[in-house]
Amino acid sequence: MGDFIALFTRASKLMRGAADAGMSRHGVRVGQNLVIDALAREDGLTPGELAQRLHVTTPTIVKMATRMEAAGLLTRRRDEKDARLVRLHLTDRARSVDSRIDDELRRLEERATADLTREERRHLESALTKIIRNLEEIAPATDEAAEVD
Repeated sequence: MGDFIALFTRASKLMRGAADAGMSRHGVRVGQNLVIDALAREDGLTPGELAQRLHVTTPTIVKMATRMEAAGLLTRRRDEKDARLVRLHLTDRARSVDSRIDDELRRLEERATADLTREERRHLESALTKIIRNLEEIAPATDEAAEVD
């Protein structure tokens, strides 16, 4: 067998570390950027709705929301129609860092793929999509965000 798993693991760790360093400059951790992005698209999701969209468990979102609320990135509000539900809303602070986080990630992507041709990049993205699809069928549900928070 080749070195695929070792190379993939090393690349993943380096990418995650660099992403965390870039986002931490704006007071955001890896994983939290996904919450900000999802709520920027549709503010007021419940933790369960958000968990489904991010492919993590609801307890992971609840834990992350607690930390993000303490950091001033989101607020929790009771649903107006069903007080049993809590909805998550971005703060102005989170909205203000959203585009800066996107810029950090765009620069990281450019750096990581700088030596790839357009075709190599297209093939890499296609291969990664296939790997994800293959593993989603057999891998237990994971909570990458839980590793960060």
